[in-house]
Amino acid sequence: VYVVFSEELKCWCRALVKSVQCWADGYQLGCFLVDYAKYCSVASENIRVLAGAFAKIPHRAKKCRLHCTKPLTLHIDYCENTAKI
Repeated sequence: VYVVFSEELKCWCRALVKSVQCWADGYQLGCFLVDYAKYCSVASENIRVLAGAFAKIPHRAKKCRLHCTKPLTLHIDYCENTAKI
């Protein structure tokens, strides 16, 4: 876990680095923001090592497959032999 500056959120966030891409002007890091459960790209100059008590705070968001999904209800009509969401 590192600390990155998110341009979108305008703040420093804890993040897991998922990928590194080489660009003409430097590196772009694909990161998962553990406290916001979202992905973002960060320039290499906006990444820092996680230090001290900040590293001991538990993550508020966990990456899971159901993140950002909307619940759906399946209606089954046995008389008509149909189903719809």
